[in-house]
Amino acid sequence: MKLSPDQTIFWQHGFITINLTIVTTWALMLVLAIGARLITRRLKTDIQISRWQCILEMLVTTMNQEIKDVGLGNPEQYVGFIGTLFLFIAFSNACIVFPFYQAPTGSLSTTAALALSVFLAVPFFGIQKTGIKGYLKTYVQPNFIMLPFNIISEFSRTLALAVRLFGNIMSGGMIIAILLSISPFIFPIVMKALGLLTGMVQAYIFGILATVYIAAAVRKPEQKIENSQKNSQK
Repeated sequence: MKLSPDQTIFWQHGFITINLTIVTTWALMLVLAIGARLITRRLKTDIQISRWQCILEMLVTTMNQEIKDVGLGNPEQYVGFIGTLFLFIAFSNACIVFPFYQAPTGSLSTTAALALSVFLAVPFFGIQKTGIKGYLKTYVQPNFIMLPFNIISEFSRTLALAVRLFGNIMSGGMIIAILLSISPFIFPIVMKALGLLTGMVQAYIFGILATVYIAAAVRKPEQKIENSQKNSQK
């Protein structure tokens, strides 16, 4: 039983390996890119719009509202990154309905790359919003003693993001494979439906956690300035 698509290798030369994870990931990105191009090439502002544009507008509006609810006042600035994470993970997990498909999110290398993207995006948005000095101040809040703990927190939550997504998707695929060997007709259909639901939930959780981490990096310096202003007025 193959627990990860990394185990299916198509070509290898030295340390360069092309496995099922890489092939599937690029195929999914290609489908998403082509789909986005086809949907957005004829956008309209009229009352009557296409079904795909309606779905796209509902999706973007919902994402913007979720980002705003987390605490980011300008969701349009972050929806490109967070929305891309959500759509890739959701589409990757949704394709489990196809026979013999293995989600790239069932590979630790893929989930680690996604978590690393969030790890790099947090200081990027934090510095963009508050400057280098303002962002670095978040590591010594509420006092300098918290510096090592805040640094450890950055790495631990990145590890948690990667392992959580990998564990849930990999375990779901393994359970389906076991049930296929026991009862190839009934249980796999139920488990695929449950796996589809779990995959959507995991995509949502990953996107929300990424938003929370970015919001924390952006808002902490602002909150500190507001508190100091309130104290000075008193």
